[in-house]
Amino acid sequence: MDRLLHLDRTLDALDPPAWAPPGADATPLVRTVHGLRQVPLRALRPADLRTLVSQQVALPYVLPLAVGLLLDEPMLDAYFYEGDLLLSAVDAPTSAWALFPDLREQLCKVITSLPDSAVSGLPRGSADNLARFVTHPEPLP
Repeated sequence: MDRLLHLDRTLDALDPPAWAPPGADATPLVRTVHGLRQVPLRALRPADLRTLVSQQVALPYVLPLAVGLLLDEPMLDAYFYEGDLLLSAVDAPTSAWALFPDLREQLCKVITSLPDSAVSGLPRGSADNLARFVTHPEPLP
């Protein structure tokens, strides 16, 4: 499947059914995610991808886009801190990664090449999460 084939389409179009508008009492995060489903894939910014990946929304479409950015800049500061998109990606469920073994392998190579100084600047526990992703295709209990 060509991963770039659908860049002009939205997640609502690619990942049916389209979501109904959020309720009046919806949180800002829910409103954001609903809005991002209506944005063409090519217009999604790194912060948008981080939000969608961390919320596990339409991962078959957004995970390859996120990895594409991470292969070029693994410590990308998408919104909160350097490496936040990377940590969101490695926390994606194993089932999502099973769809993209080649991307997972490429990301593993990038992670193992990160300097210790980059990893040490991440939040507590991040080094363990990165190591788990590289060494264990299945999540640990």
